Amino acid sequence: MKRNLSNIDRVVRVVLAALFAYLYFSGIVTGILGIVLVVLGAVFLFTAVIAFCPLYAPFKFSTYK
Repeated sequence: MKRNLSNIDRVVRVVLAALFAYLYFSGIVTGILGIVLVVLGAVFLFTAVIAFCPLYAPFKFSTYK
C-alpha cells in the first residue's frame, strides 16, 4: 500500500472519529445512526493510522504530496 493521505487529512479523520465516538458514547446519537457513526469513526481512525484510504486508490486520488 502506497501512502495517499496527507497529515492534514489524517488529523481531520482522527478528529471526526473522536467526534463520532463522543456523540455515540455520550448518548447524543443512539440507535442505528449511532452504530453507523461508530463504525465510520473506526474506519476513519484505521485509515488515518495506516495513512492509506482504499477509496482513494481506484480513482488515483491522493492528498499526500
